[in-house]
Amino acid sequence: MQELDFYSIAERYLELINPTSPEKVIEAGKYLGLAQNSRVIDFGCGYGEPLVLWARHFGIVGVGIDVREQAVARARRKMTDNGLDGRIEIVCARGAEYQFDKEAFDIAICMGASFIWDGFRPTLQALRTAIKPSGKILIGEPYWITDAVPPQYAFRVRIHTELELLDICRCEGFDIAYIIRSNDDDWAHYEAGNWQGLIAWLEENPSHAEKQEVIDWFRKVQDDYFRFGRQYLGFALYILNPIRYLLED
Repeated sequence: MQELDFYSIAERYLELINPTSPEKVIEAGKYLGLAQNSRVIDFGCGYGEPLVLWARHFGIVGVGIDVREQAVARARRKMTDNGLDGRIEIVCARGAEYQFDKEAFDIAICMGASFIWDGFRPTLQALRTAIKPSGKILIGEPYWITDAVPPQYAFRVRIHTELELLDICRCEGFDIAYIIRSNDDDWAHYEAGNWQGLIAWLEENPSHAEKQEVIDWFRKVQDDYFRFGRQYLGFALYILNPIRYLLED
């Protein structure tokens, strides 16, 4: 079973596939300055929930891209159910390979999916090509809460401290204009939501040939959360403005 298959199994009860909340996504939309017909592109859109929330509250239009056929089908159904077929397009494609018009969007988003470009810095570089000179970026990213992360955990995942994220943003020509952090309840809802999906699949597939792989994945993610994640791992939505005030007149 491929890694993305585990996520598709786990996320059956989740609409937002990051440790955040609808209220915080809407708050992000406010500070992004979303308005009627703002053009938004969302890389790694999952089930399209942020796009739906922003279409309802701000009247955006846009496109979401995800590589998983199952996620795309579910997101498209959601757009249809919410009467958004003509406003939000959902595309099945690899985010890094998706062809889009340069500098055509008001907002570019990548929430919890910087792996698309293999890291935070190249993600900023890619997203910048999508936005207008007056545009903004929203990136959702995990970070280390402390430098004292146990090596057996830190070496398994590529995550920065927030100070490192700030330095990368500035080096790439961005200010962090606003930040919306996840709290313990956001994390618990997200993690436990994944466990619910995994348990349901295991109960429904007692004789599945890949059952043990799913059990092993479930045990691993749950162990990581209780042993390390609660103490060392944070997540935030970062709103980034291209630095324009240093440009010469």
